[in-house]
Amino acid sequence: MSDDSKKSWRPRTQAVRAGLDRSPHGETSEALYLNSGFVYDTAEQAEARFLGDDEGFIYSRYGNPTVSMFEERLAQLDGSEACFATASGMSAVFAALLCQLQKGDHVVASRALFGSCHYILTQLLPRYGIEVDLVDGADLAQWQAAIGESTTCVFFETPSNPTLDLIDIQAVADLAHGVGARVLVDNVFSTPILQRPVDFGADVVVYSGTKHMDGQGRILGGAVLGSHEYIDDVLMNFLRHTGPAMSAFNAWVLLKGLETMELRLAEQCANAQTLAELLQAHDAVERVIYPGLDSYPRRDLVEKQMSAGGSVITFDLKGGKGEAFSFLNGLDIVDISNNLGDAKSLITHPATTTHRAVGPEERAKVGIGDGMVRLSVGLEDPADLEEDLTAALNGIR
Repeated sequence: MSDDSKKSWRPRTQAVRAGLDRSPHGETSEALYLNSGFVYDTAEQAEARFLGDDEGFIYSRYGNPTVSMFEERLAQLDGSEACFATASGMSAVFAALLCQLQKGDHVVASRALFGSCHYILTQLLPRYGIEVDLVDGADLAQWQAAIGESTTCVFFETPSNPTLDLIDIQAVADLAHGVGARVLVDNVFSTPILQRPVDFGADVVVYSGTKHMDGQGRILGGAVLGSHEYIDDVLMNFLRHTGPAMSAFNAWVLLKGLETMELRLAEQCANAQTLAELLQAHDAVERVIYPGLDSYPRRDLVEKQMSAGGSVITFDLKGGKGEAFSFLNGLDIVDISNNLGDAKSLITHPATTTHRAVGPEERAKVGIGDGMVRLSVGLEDPADLEEDLTAALNGIR
């Protein structure tokens, strides 16, 4: 099969077939290579392998056949040239940034970020003498004012966690590329099924495989995708020598998860649409944020960048933290958990969990109030989920 024919495969075929590298045994499922090291036929071959003159594996911290299959499959789904898998989504974010930065560099990022991403940008990077400016992601004028000749890269989530803010990828990319800066996009909420940032000018895309790619709460994993030049010349040595490598077992689990991700996500999006409409109509709910609703403020951008609204709904309860806790405690089917993208519906209170460390002042700037909850919609029967949410909402008072 030629590389050109593989590139023409549609996403569902890529999710099942891309990157498949069968051993001489001809196994149907991808082989699981549970080994740390590799041997060489001769000392000369070992030398050539380390010089890069001989293709093959050296050490599983550098690369592994099972991990490589996952990397190739995800790269084809994402539309990127290359991929490097990591031990977690946050190791992917940190490595994608720090591998290219040094003292004196400048980063511009959207203010609406996951708590750990916010920590990396506002606490860790400044320790290395890297200047970071945060902007309101929807305001293109703020991006334009912040991005300058010294800017090395820009970073943002779209949709953001948990407020589901959308950022115009193409518009920000045009500004960044005008000064030679790279564009890094965290695409975890959309997955490459609902949105492909590289189609709109992103240079680097990061994922947490822990979410929809696995989709069943089993393992941790992450990935950084970009051009061969970025992955091979900028990122690879950083990851090889700092060590946040994905395990072969986790890569194997993710390979199986990718096979059904599009099918699962379609059902989750449909369920989320139904529940978002239900929540919007309930008098205990002050505001519902979901890209699939007509009330979502950036519907034009949803239609431009995304193929569906996603599996996450964020909404505010009128009575603040007390009512939010009462609602969460009143749920029977939906589990309280800070994870998302799972087959099981999960819910969390961002102000006291995922974004607790951000602090009240910064939370207020991005609209994370004490009454906000984030619902990750799973694969349960939507009628059961409707009944569960309605009973918990009705029981608040």
